[in-house]
Amino acid sequence: MERAKKGDWVQVKQIVLPPDGRAPQAPEDTKATPLLLWVKGFAKSEGAIGEEISVETLTGREVKGELSAINPRYVHDFGDFVPEFLVIDVQLRSLMEEV
Repeated sequence: MERAKKGDWVQVKQIVLPPDGRAPQAPEDTKATPLLLWVKGFAKSEGAIGEEISVETLTGREVKGELSAINPRYVHDFGDFVPEFLVIDVQLRSLMEEV
């Protein structure tokens, strides 16, 4: 099992609101799931994935949560390809060449 050491860059998960704490006007699928928070920081102690540990964030906050990742990746992109943007790009470049 993968373990974090004190000082490792990690991500913890925390339940902010359990399902029964959700607003009554929330959609049914939303009310059925907890509101989660993920926080990245430096581990203040050792721990295995799934165990509760404390982290210190880059802003100095201390947050407790379930260890969910060690050296977490940044997983984001700009979404799916939009063909219209390509057409706009070609048109814009053509207009800019005229100036």
